Amino acid sequence: MKLKNVFLILALLLVVSISSCKKDDKTGVSPTGIATDPLNNVTGVPRNKTIEFTFSEQMDPLTINSSTFILKQGMTAINGGVTYSGTTATFTPTTTLAAGTSYTATMTTGAKSLKGNSLAANSIWSFTTGGNISVLAVVNLGTSANYVILAKSEITNISTSAVTGDLGLSPAATSYITGFALTNATGHATSSQVVGQIFAADMAVPTPGNLTSAVDNMLTAYNDAAARPFPDFFELSTGNIGGKTLVPGLYKWTNTVTLPSDVTISGNATDVWIFQIAGNLTMSSAVRITLAGGALARNIFWQVAGQVTLGTTSHFEGVILSKTGITFQTGASISGRALAQTAVTLDGNAVTKP
Repeated sequence: MKLKNVFLILALLLVVSISSCKKDDKTGVSPTGIATDPLNNVTGVPRNKTIEFTFSEQMDPLTINSSTFILKQGMTAINGGVTYSGTTATFTPTTTLAAGTSYTATMTTGAKSLKGNSLAANSIWSFTTGGNISVLAVVNLGTSANYVILAKSEITNISTSAVTGDLGLSPAATSYITGFALTNATGHATSSQVVGQIFAADMAVPTPGNLTSAVDNMLTAYNDAAARPFPDFFELSTGNIGGKTLVPGLYKWTNTVTLPSDVTISGNATDVWIFQIAGNLTMSSAVRITLAGGALARNIFWQVAGQVTLGTTSHFEGVILSKTGITFQTGASISGRALAQTAVTLDGNAVTKP
């Protein structure tokens, strides 16, 4: 009997121990937040920012949703989608955040760990977006705006093109403008392919001085566009902007931008767009940029540190300020300007000043 009682007591102790362990699993240390992005009280946050909250441990994904991860502007809730991966929850606003506006994000105690433990307390943090509350100032092109194509080293036309506006080349000479069958005149040249005049650095005065000023103004305009601070949109779609509708504002990318499908630029006649691109700008064949709402090509500025390539039969809108070269592939067209710090290459293109 005594031995039987011992076994009974041990069994009871084992049941109590297991029950205690299960209880500990449920009521153990609560998870906490170890990081937020953006940080609390940070300013200048891009308007396309996704909001992130990182937990101290893995959570139950079913408890990470739009009821537990909330973003508000004042008392107004912002619509968005919530995802969870690893230990990080992400809130992606449905619409672009407003410029220069304060937002408050909250992760509530409804978020639970895999052990069933709730977040110890609501985690609340705030941030303020950057961007431009007022309309962006246009990039002042100076006298470089006198030219629809302006380059420093070479302008090459492989096949018959149709250019409306003046061409300028400096410091390179007239011999570096090829494919236009030039007819020389005093201080300029003409071509049946150009509705306008063609200028090069070795032509009669005042052309050399005019071109020097225009190239200087082109460089100043490039630097102005590149230095604009507080982007509204940062790394939008990681550079793949195909299918996007681009509202007015300052956009910044630290790498290459591609347009694999049509893009719409939407705004009114006084709105301004500046695109800061640290890499190349590549537009696929047959892709079109379309303007909507009264947007004007002359108010759209593409500042590109790398090479610009416009694919065959594509159509582009805006002023290209390229530190490297601009290549129009066969049949591509532009309503705007091609201003390059090296060369511009044409191949049966329609180039029209805005």
